[in-house]
Amino acid sequence: MGKVVGAAMLAHVPTIMLPQDVRYDINEGREISLVPGLKRFREEVMETLDYDTVVVLDSHWATTVEFVISAQAERSGLFTSEELPRGMSQIPYAFRGDPELANAVADYDEKNGTWVTPISDPHLPIFYATVNLWHYLGRGLDKRWVSLSVCQTATTEDFLRAGRALGEAIRDSDRKVLLLASGALSHTFYTLRELRQHESSDPSHIFSPEARAADLERIEWMKQGDHARILETMPEFKKVKPEANFSHWLQMAGATGEEANTARGVLYSEYENSIGTGQVHVYFPEPEGGFPLPKDLTLSRDDSVEAGAA
Repeated sequence: MGKVVGAAMLAHVPTIMLPQDVRYDINEGREISLVPGLKRFREEVMETLDYDTVVVLDSHWATTVEFVISAQAERSGLFTSEELPRGMSQIPYAFRGDPELANAVADYDEKNGTWVTPISDPHLPIFYATVNLWHYLGRGLDKRWVSLSVCQTATTEDFLRAGRALGEAIRDSDRKVLLLASGALSHTFYTLRELRQHESSDPSHIFSPEARAADLERIEWMKQGDHARILETMPEFKKVKPEANFSHWLQMAGATGEEANTARGVLYSEYENSIGTGQVHVYFPEPEGGFPLPKDLTLSRDDSVEAGAA
């Protein structure tokens, strides 16, 4: 029987890939806490935890008619970002995949009333929400890495269903899996002619007081292990536009029992700004007795969705 042995919500912002002198220059002469946070996370978690496979819940990989999970046996190449090639250019990556686990997820999609398709095409694009984390956390460790997309037409319920399918596949495998929800909290950018005035990591630069308050509230609930409260208040949180509709966190929640999960979050960074968006690293160590299993539900893909439901 497989299991989730750890879960984390981690920031992947382009800033972490900039040279140190550039990071200092745009951040009032000091380091952003996200970088030493990732280095500490590698030392304390990635290099010590017993796991076979990392599954990245990639908030930058937008698909449209289904969720997609990477199913290659191996992925390697040079990554240059279409969004910010100046800061993320020709970054080498090379890691083993986990086709067996990826293909197993598709065995549970219809049961959970959703669609998850494994793709093994070697030319499938990769995104920096995966590459940036692997750069800090995966190099030299020879672990399997898999990415799961965010379906841009999905609702909150759909993200949870995809997470349940992933969790069931993990449960019925022989894998020990580390889940990395790669993405932000509130996610509104300043406009082009404003944003350079807001590059400091100081949270005072978060796009709005309402967004900052909503982020801080949820970080506190994560620290308390109150995942139920975050789920209950998703409609309110969506008003401050969390990244990718908070798909990364919701998929993680679906795989780890949702409101039954009371794992307490440990901060591996400060809460920081990135040109208006809220960023933080939070790790949820496996609680005593393990993470709860995903909900065992049999649902229909044809469930009606009310207009505006999310």
